[in-house]
Amino acid sequence: MERIIRELQFESHRSNETMSTSNQANNRPLADRMRPQQIAEFVGQDHLLAPGKPLQRVIDAGRLHSMVLWGPPGSGKTTLARIMANTCDAQFLAISAVQSGVKDIRAAIESAIRYREKHGKDTVLFVDEAHRFNKAQQDAFLPFVEDGTLIFIGASVENPSFELNNALLSRVRIYVLKSLTPEQIRKIVDRALADRENGLGIAELKIDDELRDRLAQIADGDARCALNLLEVAADLATEGVIDAQLVQEVVAGGSLRRFDKRGDVFYEQISALHKSVRGSSPDAALYWFSRMLDGGADPLYVARRMVRVACEDIGNADPRALRIALDAWETYERLGSPEGELAIAQAIVYLACAPKSSAVYKAFAASMEDAKQQGSLDVPLALRNAPTKLMEALDYGKNYRYAHDEPHAYAAAETYLPEELKGRRYYVPTDRGLEIKIAEKLAKLRELDESALKAK
Repeated sequence: MERIIRELQFESHRSNETMSTSNQANNRPLADRMRPQQIAEFVGQDHLLAPGKPLQRVIDAGRLHSMVLWGPPGSGKTTLARIMANTCDAQFLAISAVQSGVKDIRAAIESAIRYREKHGKDTVLFVDEAHRFNKAQQDAFLPFVEDGTLIFIGASVENPSFELNNALLSRVRIYVLKSLTPEQIRKIVDRALADRENGLGIAELKIDDELRDRLAQIADGDARCALNLLEVAADLATEGVIDAQLVQEVVAGGSLRRFDKRGDVFYEQISALHKSVRGSSPDAALYWFSRMLDGGADPLYVARRMVRVACEDIGNADPRALRIALDAWETYERLGSPEGELAIAQAIVYLACAPKSSAVYKAFAASMEDAKQQGSLDVPLALRNAPTKLMEALDYGKNYRYAHDEPHAYAAAETYLPEELKGRRYYVPTDRGLEIKIAEKLAKLRELDESALKAK
């Protein structure tokens, strides 16, 4: 449903004049027509634009610096960049990281140089979808950002620390934009409905307050999405009335939730789900699972993650958790959606309610560290098999004590680690779940060890 608006695409043949932002007419999308032209019209991002806040101080000083605006779709990144450039009296050039190449960047640099020679003013190069910039593109304009030829403002919906190279990141500041609240979206919707010049200011267009609130909620923090939905609804309205059925028809056919199946939101939500299970909160765990399903996540990914949770966070406190997680995974593979999702939900609730232990997880990590750091330590001779006469002559298997022939089926005071690691303990059971019994068993075995050592 959302229309992708790309304005002011920079072309390499463009002259040194500032890109025109004049209104070409009323056939532009509503979201474009309603784009704020000055900071007083901008809605949201008070943490950056309220008096005394970082970007407001930049605007007040009239001196821009290179930056990346990182935030969800429809939070105002492009609009804010344009307003800052206009307010600071800088030339504004815009390119898309997806559609532009090194040639376009070089053309922008040439334009910036000419503009400074002619007007003595700065040039802002706005890069939409900056997270898609490849290394060659970043390297092409990096020197010109460093020497001030260009002021780089990137817009990204992805974490820039993952997508931009360190050389560029060290020369920019990152500002995090937040998704708009329903109240802020409602303000934008109301403004579009009332504006007779650029909005839908049509006297006979009717939409009640409840449906305005509904549109604001459906937009899920995305102002552009809200305006696109409103515009479509207005076009389809019968006799100028937008009713509940029309709104439902407009939003049908696809999720509007923010969920990028392998982006920041995806990993934020799977992290929240994992931590909710670890924190023994079945309600929060179910909520995040539902959020992921609603956004289009693959249930099998969640099922695989729950297998990891069973091993990492529950372990021997309740060994049944691993089997339940595996059964949920298999059930989904057999039944598919939506029936199989219930099995995953059941596993999530069980894991959240189960006693927690990371003892095996920590023990394994510690043993791996010794394996890596201690080198190739020899296997004790008593633990080696001796299938040949030569091996017997070399004392392979000598003095090995067969546990089943010992009292309690335990060879007290025997050691099974290399001599250099004798006495090392990796696994320390918790006092939760089945590990209470395991800890008691190990404590008794240690008592047998101590008694055997004293008897020697």
